[in-house]
Amino acid sequence: MALTIRSDLGLCLERRFGRIFALTSQFKYVRQGAEPVDGADGAEVRAEGLGLKGPRGWVFRGVTLDAEPGSLIAIEGPSGSGRTCLLLALTGRMKPTEGVATVGGFKLPRHLAALRHVSAVANVTGVTDLEPALTVGEHLRERALLQRRFGDSLRALLRPRSRRAQEARLRVDTALAAAGLDLDSLPKGPRTAVRDLERIEELRLSVALALVGRPRLLGVDDVDMKLSDAERAEAWDLLRSLARAGTTVVAVSRTAPGDCVPVSTRPGEENTGEENTGEGAGESSGNSTGDESSESDGNGASGESSGNSESGESGGDSESGESGGDNDTKEEGADALTEAGRA
Repeated sequence: MALTIRSDLGLCLERRFGRIFALTSQFKYVRQGAEPVDGADGAEVRAEGLGLKGPRGWVFRGVTLDAEPGSLIAIEGPSGSGRTCLLLALTGRMKPTEGVATVGGFKLPRHLAALRHVSAVANVTGVTDLEPALTVGEHLRERALLQRRFGDSLRALLRPRSRRAQEARLRVDTALAAAGLDLDSLPKGPRTAVRDLERIEELRLSVALALVGRPRLLGVDDVDMKLSDAERAEAWDLLRSLARAGTTVVAVSRTAPGDCVPVSTRPGEENTGEENTGEGAGESSGNSTGDESSESDGNGASGESSGNSESGESGGDSESGESGGDNDTKEEGADALTEAGRA
């Protein structure tokens, strides 16, 4: 153990087991030995057999992915299929229960905290919600303050206040430019309340807030929710520009453009979970034999009942996927957070 005391800074640094503990009279700051990444180098994303199981069963399972730095990854699927949970798992905010993954050189689930240091999420309900009563400028100032206080390195905290303020303004301006949000185009400029923003402007603001930390990996949830066709194309153009700049982007949507790296939470239909391979398989086989017999005998009651049961099951799934998708997502997310733990 090596102990170094610098009286001019009033700081005591103790190095032990590869970690640095910085002690002052006001705070105890624990960080890993790596410095924050200031560049725009993206993070490679590789996963094999990744899965997450909650109290109600598998949230997602069998996810395999191989994407290079600077890729635009699209998590496709209907609402309630575990898309948001997979997004949070790939950004280090939810702990998977099976499989292996390496994101930005960090192995999951062992290095979740280190991955959170180089990743950010945007537009995730319950995680990055914008406050409708606050203005755009207030959101930006709050984000810059939190980044300066908790996200920067120890060396940055020791810089003069004027220099730190200048760097914070530069970070915000750079993030706004990358997100394509022009404050002058808003009704009241930076004093515009979030409740008065258009849906695409809310998305851009959420992305800008995430970019303040200069992440290597950016996760964006529900890219196409409540957007028109033109706005949806505009949102994908934004994500493409971020990927071209070097940041790896993981986006959640129902359908994605063909130039993305696709990934599904239910690959190949065989990994839809044990719930759908049990009695569901038996019912389908039973119904198929029933249909064959009913066809040979004519239009009987058994054929009608089996047809109704099948249509009821399929219709129920589709309707619940459309109307109750958001509730399913929230419930599954809450269950997974309780079971697996979220930072």
